[in-house]
Amino acid sequence: MQHLISGSLAAIGKLVYKRVILAVTILFCVGVAIAMTNMSELSSTLITSQALQNATLYAQAIKEARTLYSSDAIKPLTTANAISFTHDYNPTKTKVTVPVPATFLIELGQHITNKNPELSVRLYSNYPFPWREKEGGAKDNFEREALSYLTKNPTAKFFRREDYLGKPAFRYAEADILTPSCVNCHNTNSYSPKKDWKVGDVRGILEITQPLNTITQKTHSGLKNLFFLLVGLSVLGISGLSLAISRLRQNAKQLEQRVRERTAQLQETNIELVKEQEKSDRLLLNILPESIANKLKDGQNTIADAFAEVTILFADIVGFTVLSSQISAEELLIFLNEIFSGFDSLTEKYGLEKIKTIGDAYMVVGGLPNPSTNHAEKIAEMALDMQQELVKFNAKYQAAINLRIGINTGPAIAGVIGTKKFIYDLWGDAVNTAARMESHGLPGTIQVTKSTYDILRNKYLFEDRGIIHVKGKGDMNTYLLAGRLVSSQSV
Repeated sequence: MQHLISGSLAAIGKLVYKRVILAVTILFCVGVAIAMTNMSELSSTLITSQALQNATLYAQAIKEARTLYSSDAIKPLTTANAISFTHDYNPTKTKVTVPVPATFLIELGQHITNKNPELSVRLYSNYPFPWREKEGGAKDNFEREALSYLTKNPTAKFFRREDYLGKPAFRYAEADILTPSCVNCHNTNSYSPKKDWKVGDVRGILEITQPLNTITQKTHSGLKNLFFLLVGLSVLGISGLSLAISRLRQNAKQLEQRVRERTAQLQETNIELVKEQEKSDRLLLNILPESIANKLKDGQNTIADAFAEVTILFADIVGFTVLSSQISAEELLIFLNEIFSGFDSLTEKYGLEKIKTIGDAYMVVGGLPNPSTNHAEKIAEMALDMQQELVKFNAKYQAAINLRIGINTGPAIAGVIGTKKFIYDLWGDAVNTAARMESHGLPGTIQVTKSTYDILRNKYLFEDRGIIHVKGKGDMNTYLLAGRLVSSQSV
């Protein structure tokens, strides 16, 4: 009984083993069949890809040869009277002739083809010169189709595998596009069959035909070795399941690698965004004071602050209109930029706030947006230094322009209004009065109101100009700032 049971179990085990062997054999055969199919397709793809790569490199090398020939051979020889550049090149002529680049390319292609008949290099066109009508146009369906397709799609590539001279070959064609340096030559040559060429036109097709025997043999040899390797691995026990697991692992690794690459790209993008944000912040700070810029970034749409006392300076360049009529607009802009750049440096030096420039007028204020107690002294120092800046400018350019400066101290409202082209501006009677001090001032002087004079009278030299009539303000007693009471003024 026990022997019977053992025999039954052995029979069952043998049956299961045979079924497993059969299943593995079937799986192996299916795997081999699929591998052979895939390798056949892969072989075709690799052959085409390698042939396309080779043809593209050949075409690039040939075009580079023509470019080098044109730039390093043709141009240096154009001054030699004994040398003739011609499309109808014939090396047997007694007179020395040099082919133009296009003819050179045709001759080079014929020379390559003569050396290796299986490798064909041709330049053909719908418009060959009369003496090249037989060999210069399309000769077969491939060349006619290439001409038609590439004329409509000049940046594309046209290629396919077909028999050539009774052997498998890869035929590749690309458009030869007319460059600016060649248009005049083609349109003016008396033998040219077409006289209305334009830059970008397809003047011809560069075709490279190469045999596939060598590429096919190398590809098949490599794939054959790979196939035997796969068979050997399969014989040793690699089943379809292990292949699937291996593929899944490979996909997982690729996905993981892509995630890492994408993460790195996002980090780089974030860094770039931070840099762009810093650029935007710097640009905003060139337009607005930092405290005002921060308010705008916080979402405040309308910003207006009242200041009990600030000092405003208006400056206008006298003689600039006459200068503008004597020099070009570009020189005028350069001069004005140099003057105002110097003024900007003084603004930073004394911690003042430049408000704006209007034409050749310059406006600056002290005491805002951050209040200070010595704003009038800072404005006075800047006004005196502005005069020195203009003295240097006149000496440098032998010019005779001057400054008219007006200063006033008083309350003002400053802020930003509107939604576009933000500007930090001032409003109030004190601003208008400062503008009047400039417009009613004298060239080369700094005119101040009594309010500014009262603050600075013990620190600076003034001349009493007396009573003048100011438009919109009536009679006002004004003063001219002449200099400092001490040699060194600290503000």
